[in-house]
Amino acid sequence: MGHMMIFGLGYAAGHVAERLDARGWEVSATSRDRRAGTMRFDDQAAVLAALRSATHILSSVPPVEGRDPVLDLYGEAIALAPARWTGYLSSTGVYGDAGGAWVDESAAIQGRRAARNAADAAWAMLRGDMRVFRLPGIYGPGRSILDRIREGRAHRIDLPEQVFSRIHVADIAGGVTASFAGPPGIYNLADDEPAHQNALVEWGCAMLGAPLPPLQSLEEAALSPAARAFYAENRRVANGKAKRLLGWRLRYPTFREGVRAVG
Repeated sequence: MGHMMIFGLGYAAGHVAERLDARGWEVSATSRDRRAGTMRFDDQAAVLAALRSATHILSSVPPVEGRDPVLDLYGEAIALAPARWTGYLSSTGVYGDAGGAWVDESAAIQGRRAARNAADAAWAMLRGDMRVFRLPGIYGPGRSILDRIREGRAHRIDLPEQVFSRIHVADIAGGVTASFAGPPGIYNLADDEPAHQNALVEWGCAMLGAPLPPLQSLEEAALSPAARAFYAENRRVANGKAKRLLGWRLRYPTFREGVRAVG
């Protein structure tokens, strides 16, 4: 069995850890909330010891205040570590707005978040065995449209041409583990059916027997800046490379299967 060292044991990386733990792997990790069994990020002695023994290294930590804290503190150690696999959970936001067109891994990096773009590029260049996973909107147990509907936080926005890609958290874990036997490189992990957010809301409301939220403009919805930014980009994310080169198979190929599973 392997030893996975994870920087940032958050929602997505936590599901990777659970899958590996079930297979008998050793998992070491840092976590922001310092949960039991994890290390403090700034405990350099413990982190460096884990890096020396890890067979696999994964970071899910996004840039903070314009910098990647993992690369700043541990980049050199990761570059020199004896691991045989390294990975980074990035974002399809690096592609920026595509006007609803399909984007694959060859698309230009032109996202609005310069720090995210820079981190994506820096991780890709750090080691020859690096896998960079570009992820769209993530959902799964405890973090789905059903939760937002129940809490009264779901919106239907009157932007009929807007589409988004998304990925169930279990399929992220499946893509990461599939890459252990595949070649390094950059991979989009997205489901097969980009769709308007309204379709997701309508599907969830039908599942729950809940009334549909009113159709509103962005201004009427009074969304937070982060939520408004969600609607500032429009793209469809292609996932063929991960399927071809990693043998990745989606457990939840569309939001319908995925939302039904978390219902």
